[in-house]
Amino acid sequence: MDKPGLLVVGILPDWDLEALAERFTLHKLYEAPDRAAFLAQHGLSIRAISTKGELGADPAMMDACPQAKIIACYGVGVDAIDLPAARARGIAVTNTPDVLTEDVADMAFALLLATARAIPEGDAYVRSGIWAKRGPMRLATRVWGKCLGIVGLGRIGRAIARRAEGFGMSIAYSGRMRKDVPYAFHPSPAALAPQVDIFIVSAAGGAATAGLVDRAAIEALNPGAIFVNVSRGSVVDEAALIAAIRSGRIAVAGLDVFHNEPAIDPVFATFDNVVLSPHQASGTVETRKAMGALMLDNLNAHFDGRPLPTPVA
Repeated sequence: MDKPGLLVVGILPDWDLEALAERFTLHKLYEAPDRAAFLAQHGLSIRAISTKGELGADPAMMDACPQAKIIACYGVGVDAIDLPAARARGIAVTNTPDVLTEDVADMAFALLLATARAIPEGDAYVRSGIWAKRGPMRLATRVWGKCLGIVGLGRIGRAIARRAEGFGMSIAYSGRMRKDVPYAFHPSPAALAPQVDIFIVSAAGGAATAGLVDRAAIEALNPGAIFVNVSRGSVVDEAALIAAIRSGRIAVAGLDVFHNEPAIDPVFATFDNVVLSPHQASGTVETRKAMGALMLDNLNAHFDGRPLPTPVA
């Protein structure tokens, strides 16, 4: 019996491709020099789509693969998948929540510590020999005991808060609604901003949160604030963010996500008080293997006629 065709939109690790190939005939869109021609050639044989959060699936792709009845996303964010179009075509959509929560929260704290404690600068200070010539480096900024504000207290936001408790930090948050947590609630990022020393963005991406952290929120930050984003670039007004870094309102920033990834605004590379990461918050071997396994579980469940482990509402 022929294996069902699976459209693979983005590059996956070899271990995932090998596992997928055991059940599916793989059609690797990312290798195609002409995507439209590739879809025209293979579309009718494709019965499922594997994509990534940043790559998504648009109506044209769905129409080119009329037999596909599931889109399995390798990642939590599904903002680049046209969910209304999928629903209208009877296509199920799944993602990979929970398995990457702790790693993303780790990265939030890694960026926080790297920026506040000037770790990249210190590394360069030692490697360049400046330490031996000039003596001690400039003083950095304390993290423990500060007031932390979290935009978006979902799975990842809560995991960040748990880590903050270990640092003796007071915690506040903003979100669509108040939650049953012992943290101070503020109805918007702009209301949260002036109450905190450190501002971490962990809200979900998508149209509903585009520009959520707007100019008003960024300008409401206390001078000298620390800013971290492990959410999506679309959640933050990037022009306002750059202006605040340039003016010193944001003293240091740690950024894992940007508009126009990976061709980000080159001005970020000119700031020596910003730590840049290539959208790598979930980038550990353990988590990526778990993500791939959950994506495959969803695909197998669909073709076996079982309930999907992690459907997207």
